[in-house]
Amino acid sequence: MYRFAPSPTGDMHIGNLRAAIFNYICSLKEKSDFILRIEDTDTERNIKGKEKEIIEILSRFGIKPAHIYIQSENLKFHRELATKLLIDKKAFACFCSEDELEAKKEKAKNDGAPYRYDGTCERLSNEEVLNNDKPFVIRMKKPQSTMSFTDAIKGELSFEPDAIDSFVIMRADKTPTYNFACAVDDMLEGVTFVIRGEDHVSNTPKQDLIRQGLGYTQKMQYAHLPIILNEDGKKMSKRDDASSVKWMLESGFMPEAIANYLVLLGNKTPVEIFTLDEAAKWFDISKISRSPAKFDLNMLKHVNREHIKIASDERLKELGLDKPNLARFYTQEASLIPEIKEKIAKIYSPKVAPNEYKNEFEIIKSAILSLKPCESYDEFKNELIKATSLKGKSFFMPLRMLLTGELKGPELSELYPLIKDDLKEIVK
Repeated sequence: MYRFAPSPTGDMHIGNLRAAIFNYICSLKEKSDFILRIEDTDTERNIKGKEKEIIEILSRFGIKPAHIYIQSENLKFHRELATKLLIDKKAFACFCSEDELEAKKEKAKNDGAPYRYDGTCERLSNEEVLNNDKPFVIRMKKPQSTMSFTDAIKGELSFEPDAIDSFVIMRADKTPTYNFACAVDDMLEGVTFVIRGEDHVSNTPKQDLIRQGLGYTQKMQYAHLPIILNEDGKKMSKRDDASSVKWMLESGFMPEAIANYLVLLGNKTPVEIFTLDEAAKWFDISKISRSPAKFDLNMLKHVNREHIKIASDERLKELGLDKPNLARFYTQEASLIPEIKEKIAKIYSPKVAPNEYKNEFEIIKSAILSLKPCESYDEFKNELIKATSLKGKSFFMPLRMLLTGELKGPELSELYPLIKDDLKEIVK
């Protein structure tokens, strides 16, 4: 069982999408379920409507969850299981105030040592806990020995008890922290393999510790994806347009191409251009590079052009490219759907004669409107030259403007077969 677990706190970025795609591909390959969990317990940061946006974006990429969970709906289980950990002495109530903790953190900083919880409340007796009416959080007891797990990408990873520490699992307002809610939900929902960003590596032993404390024995597998770098070789941030999935879609990249490119990133694939269904036949998460992957917008544009070329007429029309053959033709000049739309729109829009070729423009236009249909470009060109007595730039420049709306562009001999049936409409 695989899952994608985003928070509805902002626009989806490509790191999120890449994780969703990898989890989905692996679920297809293994014929396992793929679930979506909206992690909405951070109520102060949640943005209304983002969960619907997440579902809609995944749908555009052809990602169909077998089930959709809302994390906040599991709150009663989070509270029940946190109580169980307290009863079983796997966790403890911590009454330390924020001011007290801050002072200890400041002292550790001044001493040049990493801050670790000092166990003050872990040593309280049952009577001291029961008679204390101060607000409290619940902390997991730190492990007694080294915690290890095998990462499908990074290999064997180990964490000493102090690196895990006695971390908070339930806040004073009785809401779960990220690690606790995530660990419990993965357990309740039967998740067996988690693929996510490498920023979660340090969370993994904590989540394993929680499930161990609850007596859960199902083995969990992990793969933590290296970060994506921008074109300057720095960690991609929200300031990078290409980090936003919404920006890429609005810019005119096909979902199929974006997905294809994100699978290519930091990966050795048997072919360059493919669909997610095709990738599911050969994808291997262990083959992903351990090193950060550098985002290359030009490569994404190349992949986009290739997907426009292989898309069906119906798919191109869905994307607003009502002249599929012309759309494929213009991939030699443009990469994005709006750019191609603009090229095609100019062909079928009224043309303005170039100042230096105004007379020739009108002469050629008149000749085309009176010309009999010509099957080949050579026949069309020869008939026009014969009818107008024009040649050289005085012939080709106004002709190009009449046919394409531009003075520069592709070979007219290659374009002609695609527009010959619409000539009268094009030059009218």
